[in-house]
Amino acid sequence: MTEPLPLFPTAQAPPSGQVDLTLAPTEERPRLRADAARNRTRLLEVAAELAAERGIGNVTMEAVATAAKVGKGTVFRRFGDRAGLMLALLDHHEQQLQSAFLMGPPPLGPDAPAAERLRAFGPAVIRHERAHRDLYLAAHADLARHYLSPANHLRLGHVALLLRQLKAPGDIELVAHTLLGYLSTLLADHLLNERGVSMERLEAGWYDLVERLGAAA
Repeated sequence: MTEPLPLFPTAQAPPSGQVDLTLAPTEERPRLRADAARNRTRLLEVAAELAAERGIGNVTMEAVATAAKVGKGTVFRRFGDRAGLMLALLDHHEQQLQSAFLMGPPPLGPDAPAAERLRAFGPAVIRHERAHRDLYLAAHADLARHYLSPANHLRLGHVALLLRQLKAPGDIELVAHTLLGYLSTLLADHLLNERGVSMERLEAGWYDLVERLGAAA
């Protein structure tokens, strides 16, 4: 498992007042020492095994330390707290999704028009996070950390890029945040499980948003 993708460089506001969000080059990500990287990978492997055996709710810092036969302090130094551990576990799954929308085939990948890519992006995120529901819910318990995470920044930059290509109206950064809010794991889980909204209806709502933006452009 690799280190998280880097945060965006500080965005500069162009004359229009909209913030120019660009995708950060992956080669600039910070590198851990080889031994530290191996230790981190080992702890994540243990955490993933515990999640598969006991469910994500039973994966604690103490449980990982015991299973990995290390001190609890080692786990806290690597990940900070349980939310940090959950975010690290998400890294592998996020990279699969990122590969699909950055380098994969159309309509999600770069060979499709911006409108088709944005339309495909919503269902891809919803279904991806649904497949790993418990892990995403645990990782997103700390919303402040979620908004600052490299994965969220990459999604935000991707959506903003597609909106600019569509020449969508309004403040592109805020529109991108609004669209990502629609795809929130917490919101989707509430709508699907508590409100009885079907997956088809949820995806249709996304298509409607994208079509309205395209019409406005």
